[in-house]
Amino acid sequence: MNIKFTFLLFFFSLVSFAQEFNANVTVNAEQTGRTKLSIFKTLESAVQDLINQNTWTDNSLENFEKIDCNIFINVSDYSSDNFTATIQVQASRPVYGSTTSTPIFNIKDNQFNFRYSEFQPLDYNPNTFSSNLVSTISFYMYTILGFDGDTFAPLGGSAYHEEANLIVNTAQQSGGEGWLPSSGNQSRYRLNADLLSNNFTKYRQALYVYHREGLDVMYQDVETGKSKIVEAIQMLKEVNSARPNSILMRSFFDAKSDEIKNVLSGGPQISISPVLSSLKSIAPLYNKKWNTINN
Repeated sequence: MNIKFTFLLFFFSLVSFAQEFNANVTVNAEQTGRTKLSIFKTLESAVQDLINQNTWTDNSLENFEKIDCNIFINVSDYSSDNFTATIQVQASRPVYGSTTSTPIFNIKDNQFNFRYSEFQPLDYNPNTFSSNLVSTISFYMYTILGFDGDTFAPLGGSAYHEEANLIVNTAQQSGGEGWLPSSGNQSRYRLNADLLSNNFTKYRQALYVYHREGLDVMYQDVETGKSKIVEAIQMLKEVNSARPNSILMRSFFDAKSDEIKNVLSGGPQISISPVLSSLKSIAPLYNKKWNTINN
């Protein structure tokens, strides 16, 4: 009895502490001219462990359900444990009924300066600001979880966006770039504020239509899935008309432009002239791609 109970307790402990991410972290220090310093590799491992070994939610996930993400930290200057850097964060989740994945988040953050000493432990505490490095990484993990949740249920990521908001509020005490309302329209503050704003509710609803009603049904009904993706883009056009040039719209098309081009170019023919007009209006940066769509 005792052995059986111990085994069950161990099993459920494993389930309770399942991690949510498969993260790959790259630290590039070429611009510093000091690439042989071991601290850069130590930083790379420490950030990857923070992401992959931390328990961010109460969910129990199989390996194939975990969110793949890539973190690129580009260090332009390093001196006395002070890092001047940028960070690019990309994430994807599986597409139902297929062996492929779909990008759900892609953003480059230029407001990423931090202190880190070699072998310094990186631990996330929701009630404490320990460092700009930990807060920034944790903020993006919860933001990714929020985006992922929004793709599976209408506004399904709200709890995670709220958790990211707690990080914003706690980190503001540092006065660091990216956390304050004065940090600009491409900041972490603005990203989170928009995600929690009623002005962008339809944006988040479009994420559900695009992914759950669109991509996830294409394995059994390509035409319906394709039509839903068109519907989602038209929803995004409405949001963009009311709130143009938002960080959310920019990050969406940075992540999705190739996928949209491929989806609209293949499969059953549907009327795409209106959606092409919408794409050129919302994301003119990608007009060369939109012009290659042939349905």
